[in-house]
Amino acid sequence: MRTPLVSAIAFALAGLSAVAVATPVTEASQLATTQLPRSVRPTHYDVAVVPHADKLTFDGKVAIAIDVLEPTASITLNAVDMTFAHVTLRPAKGKASFAAPKVAVDADTQTATFTFDHAVPAGSYTLSMDYIGKIGTQANGLFAIDYDTKADGKKRALYTQFENSDARRFIPSWDEPAYKATFTLSATVPSADMAVNNMPAANSKDLGNGTKTVTFEQTPKMSTYLLFFGLGEFDRATTQSDGVEIGVITQKGLTSQAQFTLESGKAVLQEYNAYFGVPYPLPKLDNIASPGQSQFFSAMENWGAIYTFEYALLLDPSISTQSDKQEVFNTAAHEMAHQWFGDLVTMRWWDDLWLNEGFASWLASRTTERLHPEWHTNLEAVAIREGAMGRDAVATTHPVVQHVATVEQASQAFDAITYAKGESVIRMLEAYVGPDAWQKGVQAYIKAHAYGNTVSDDLWKEIDAAAGKPVSTIAHDFTLQPGIPLVRVESASCAGGSTTLKLSQGEFTRDRPDKKALAWHVPVIAKTVGGATATALIENGSATMTVPGCAPVLLNAGQTGYFRTLYQPAQIKALTGAYAKLDPIDQLGVAADVWALGMGGLEPASDVLDFIKVTPLDASPALWDQINGDFYSLDSYYDGDAKRQAVLRKYALSRLSPKFAQIGWDAKPGEEAPVAILRSSLIGTLGHLGDAKVIAEARRRYESNQMSPELRTVILGVVAEHADSATWDKMHAAAKAEKTPLVKDRLYGMLAASEDKALAQRALDLALTGEAGATNSAQLISTVARHHPEMAFDFAVAHKDQVDKLVDSTSASRYYPMLAGRSSEVATIDKVNTFAEKYIVATSRRDAETAIAGIRYRAMVREQRLPAVDAWLKKNG
Repeated sequence: MRTPLVSAIAFALAGLSAVAVATPVTEASQLATTQLPRSVRPTHYDVAVVPHADKLTFDGKVAIAIDVLEPTASITLNAVDMTFAHVTLRPAKGKASFAAPKVAVDADTQTATFTFDHAVPAGSYTLSMDYIGKIGTQANGLFAIDYDTKADGKKRALYTQFENSDARRFIPSWDEPAYKATFTLSATVPSADMAVNNMPAANSKDLGNGTKTVTFEQTPKMSTYLLFFGLGEFDRATTQSDGVEIGVITQKGLTSQAQFTLESGKAVLQEYNAYFGVPYPLPKLDNIASPGQSQFFSAMENWGAIYTFEYALLLDPSISTQSDKQEVFNTAAHEMAHQWFGDLVTMRWWDDLWLNEGFASWLASRTTERLHPEWHTNLEAVAIREGAMGRDAVATTHPVVQHVATVEQASQAFDAITYAKGESVIRMLEAYVGPDAWQKGVQAYIKAHAYGNTVSDDLWKEIDAAAGKPVSTIAHDFTLQPGIPLVRVESASCAGGSTTLKLSQGEFTRDRPDKKALAWHVPVIAKTVGGATATALIENGSATMTVPGCAPVLLNAGQTGYFRTLYQPAQIKALTGAYAKLDPIDQLGVAADVWALGMGGLEPASDVLDFIKVTPLDASPALWDQINGDFYSLDSYYDGDAKRQAVLRKYALSRLSPKFAQIGWDAKPGEEAPVAILRSSLIGTLGHLGDAKVIAEARRRYESNQMSPELRTVILGVVAEHADSATWDKMHAAAKAEKTPLVKDRLYGMLAASEDKALAQRALDLALTGEAGATNSAQLISTVARHHPEMAFDFAVAHKDQVDKLVDSTSASRYYPMLAGRSSEVATIDKVNTFAEKYIVATSRRDAETAIAGIRYRAMVREQRLPAVDAWLKKNG
């Protein structure tokens, strides 16, 4: 599943930060976690469904081949929102059936139990049942998306989304990842519609009444959450890659906008077949584009039938940008990586979700770098690491491998630690063992566990063997305990043309200055500026290493390490003087460390401004983009203090405006992709900071409709942020009139971006009307929260019954706290606590606790860190 890494709060499991020792999995714990009795296992599901899209219900029949492992008088499986009829149990061999069982449905445990009049002996059976299920309007289970078309009015399409625990809304099933089985699906549907499954259609029978029954080929053995069904008025375009049919499926008339995804899929499949050494095992791989959106994911890796929201798959020539193009590629690469890491080999339980998500994120980044070097996405490694560290530095963090006990906890596991820290740790370990040894270990892992389930130690075992050294020791430190190592350069002394470094290891936190540090084995790559690299491994809290040369010292050269670096004041001063000589990736990494350490109180918060001051105009666009983001973030801490904020804004404009003047409003022939991305980023930030010229030019281009596709979104964003009532009405009318779902969704989102509270309130009210679409309304409230977190949170809580219907059912415990996460008002903490105590069970409050930690942190920065920034600005501004 592809999920955003940056949000108002990240997602973590509260209370696990007390873990102090990294302990590997032992042989005694090899049984998979389960919430179901272990006495029965499914081997095959034969499913037939008849959707009634107009009524939002469906009829289902399923025959499940099961093995009863020990005598039992009852069979329990997962089921949600279903009513049952005609339940039978028949031996696999023979015709005699058991008497019809009693059926008991438990909504709290999401189970159905079938109790027989006497014990069922061990053996093989077929459990059959008829049932009726519900079609939802949010992206879980089987759900409907309504959308506009340019030529043919409103349409309704059906899709499924089952991760993590929603296959039970479609099929009564053993809906846990370790209960792998094969599936055969048939669907009776309107004759004119296209039905889509993981596998190609085996046959289609016209029933003569305007319907047809489509039966699909049997799937490989897989987990329930990977099954897919889609239905609608679709078009499909295909190509071939290594003997596999690659397809894109869109609403009618839009396959041309999916051509980039189609061609990218062809190239990525070839890349992955070579990397894994195991060919993709299904006959086809579709990527299905859906209108709408979710608050918590953009795409899902169903085996052979990837589901992706249109904004992450299509490139609309009227509005899509270079940034959109890169996101489309990375999303497809991420989901395709899952076809091996997640689908072919699946984590045994949600504790090891990172095996799916961290690896897919890492491989997608690697593949983007390899196939599109012109995008320079290798520089994004620092931002990805920072996304993880921002979450990992507070008390509510959790280990990469975390204990998951409930469905809600599994939903909350899809967070920045699972994705971004998982990816960053893999990047570090690959650098430590070398790419060839890493790939060899991965190939051995995939081959050893194909069609099975694993835990993290299964991967480390193969990497250890391939690398010839105990990688698992390092891996355990970074995945079984939370937090971030802090590596201090205690001294750097030069003699004989080399510099000897004495290093010590502590722990970086931003909210627990007195916390006792955990211990890590930390791989370190270091050099002097302009010199060759050297490597060391910090053990038992310290290390001594020698690097060639006597220039300023750079730790974490290449930025593959997952740790913070704290230099002595003289060392950081020397590094500032040599900053322009660093490679772009190291400029980004050093500045990111300085920002975090300053905000954490380990050095002056103003130190980052020293680096910004010496950054030349011709520095990497990625570095200027980071500077742009630093100013945006600093500015947000001054919200509500106009006088001090004006001083910061004046200095920020003095640094950003010359860079924007250099690249200009309009693209130049042959300019690189990062420049196009930086242009949009600068326009957005300069507009936010109140640059009168930028705001005026954005308004002029908007009013005259002189907006290039590359700049249309950012221009609309600047205009929306500074809109008056008349402008808001005009933008609202444009959103209502738009017939292209991808564009329409974006226009509605703009209505919630105003800095004006009265207009923000209008956007909140609009969210409850349903006008923007069932899956888009929650996003309106989330967007309001960027400028007005207290207002958005209070509104959502006051209208909770209505807002609940706008959010994925398993994600409500995440959504509401997220709205408050950008607040700096300490009083908001009590509101979040009150909400959590009333509406969220104690075991699922980690997002509320994380939001509270974020509010406390922002309040602390305003009180304790901004005075140093003020003093620097007074001296240098």
